Amino acid sequence: MKKLVIILSVVIFLSTSAFVLVQQDRKAEAAKHPRIETAIKELENAIDYMEKAPYDFGGNKAQAIADSKKAVLSLKRALNYRAKEDNMKK
Repeated sequence: MKKLVIILSVVIFLSTSAFVLVQQDRKAEAAKHPRIETAIKELENAIDYMEKAPYDFGGNKAQAIADSKKAVLSLKRALNYRAKEDNMKK
């Protein structure tokens, strides 16, 4: 039982450390590409606005939200890729 607790503790520590490093790398990459970071923030604001809106924008609300979320994910992946590439060069 004690071994299991130690192993789980190590796994959690390593997972948390990796997550923190990825977040730091993404923030550094966002600073290098401010227009992409601005686009992410603007899309997230638009998603929030649409989700709270009482109307459905002529039946386009659900698709617009879904497409915007996909765009945010793609932009974040692009920044993560650049961060990974930059780290490999170090």
